Amino acid sequence: MLSLLTGLLNCLYNKDMKKKNITIDDLARMVLKGFDEMQRELMKTAKKKDVDERFDRIEKLILADYKRRIGKLEEEVKELRSLLAVG
Repeated sequence: MLSLLTGLLNCLYNKDMKKKNITIDDLARMVLKGFDEMQRELMKTAKKKDVDERFDRIEKLILADYKRRIGKLEEEVKELRSLLAVG
């Protein structure tokens, strides 16, 4: 049943298409074009992944610095409180 439906859809889809003689060279060019397009897409994805990794590293460094600075401020506040309580 599925193959009958697939055949019918292919027939309807292809009925208005002109028949075209395709040579081996034409086919090779089409395949090469497909591979070139795929390579470009993969390069974009790889570049995006590299950028994402760099941003992740920068974010971790910034967060670590903030954590250190906040810890230092908390210690200074404790020290100030102890000095004010004594005075």
